[in-house]
Amino acid sequence: MTDLADFARLIAGDHGLCVVSTARADGTIHSSLVNAGVLKHPLTGEGVVGMVLRGGTRKMANLRARPRMTAVVRVGWEWAAAEGPVWIAGPDDPVSGIDAERLRLLLRAVFTAAGGTHEDWDEYDRVMAQERRAVVLIEPDRVYANG
Repeated sequence: MTDLADFARLIAGDHGLCVVSTARADGTIHSSLVNAGVLKHPLTGEGVVGMVLRGGTRKMANLRARPRMTAVVRVGWEWAAAEGPVWIAGPDDPVSGIDAERLRLLLRAVFTAAGGTHEDWDEYDRVMAQERRAVVLIEPDRVYANG
């Protein structure tokens, strides 16, 4: 067992890239590559693994039906995994206490935690709204690694 600091250290090593896995309805695993970062949960202040995901994807459908995810990050031969229930906030996933302005700022915060930068934040906000992007946070109940 390790802690989220180990995950955060590795995630900074490859542009925030990690593989995330969700469960399909038939119990098989759906995996894909995303950018993620470690930050504080906007409501609880606890450490989480956050990512910005496009609405309408298979990944989002899986998470809405079975709200649990695993993220694995690797740099060279070192890797770390964080798994746990997810918290979702977005235009299709409203959360009490997260209004449109707070969501806009949260999308930016998660994006930057994942190593993202942008030259035109107004354009970023427009694209996030157009693509119905959501913030997905893994609230890890397990973090483990090979190191």
